[in-house]
Amino acid sequence: MSDAVQDEYQGAAPSRPLEVAFAATALAVATGYLVLSTQIPLRRVAAAGQIDARFWPMVIGTSAAVVAVLLLVIAISRPAPGREDIERMQTGGTRRIVLTLLITAAFIGVWSLGSVILFGYRIEVFPVAAGLLMASLMLAYGHRRRLSLIIYSVAVTAFVYIVFGMLLRIPL
Repeated sequence: MSDAVQDEYQGAAPSRPLEVAFAATALAVATGYLVLSTQIPLRRVAAAGQIDARFWPMVIGTSAAVVAVLLLVIAISRPAPGREDIERMQTGGTRRIVLTLLITAAFIGVWSLGSVILFGYRIEVFPVAAGLLMASLMLAYGHRRRLSLIIYSVAVTAFVYIVFGMLLRIPL
């Protein structure tokens, strides 16, 4: 690689505090997920040898916590890895992160309503909120083609609703 090209492209600098902060955050999120997975209400207790609604969320949470602990041990005990292959932070990156958090918080707030009565009809909030979540996130990350925005949002929402709401009968 020539010096001119190498000077033009500078990867992100190694950072132990960033690695430790990421691993600690991952551990906190995984632990929170694991705690929440133990609180999933069961319609009926599974018989011995059967899987209930808590099983897979607990497997995922436990696996995530184990991986996060391993990341934390590696981040603390080894030198920070080189990050030459990672680009420096782009302009607008912080704005997108904040938008993602705000959109997700709004989705959770609206989803917690469950259903609403509108013009005398009971309307489930999840399909509408999930579609708006997908469309909002796609717009926040730069997607601008209207037709694919609508098709993708509707398709993902329908898939999630059919699989979890109808087939697995998990209340959304």
